[in-house]
Amino acid sequence: MLDTPFLSMLLVLVASILGAIGPFLFQQAAKAQVGHALVALVNPWAIAGMASYLTVMLLFTQAFRLGGTVKVLYPIYATTFVWAAVISLLYFGQPVRPIHIVGMGLLVAGIVCMSW
Repeated sequence: MLDTPFLSMLLVLVASILGAIGPFLFQQAAKAQVGHALVALVNPWAIAGMASYLTVMLLFTQAFRLGGTVKVLYPIYATTFVWAAVISLLYFGQPVRPIHIVGMGLLVAGIVCMSW
């Protein structure tokens, strides 16, 4: 991890949170959609979802420009799944079961191993 600047890692961590928020925005767009699928392109929720993914790519680009490496940054981005579970619990009341926690623990352990 020493070959990747801290700011690069922080940018990708923020990107992972935005990457977790994106699907929820698209879910809201789908619920609000009336008519043809192309109508979703002008739905504010869908526009926000697209903006979140665009921001993720901009953050990744900047993280690489600062000297970040794929072997360190991409595992950090994998925390998206953990953030999605947290968002599901806090905002939608969807339970996080013990098996989910085990999976998240394995994911974090994998991230540590990949970044080592």
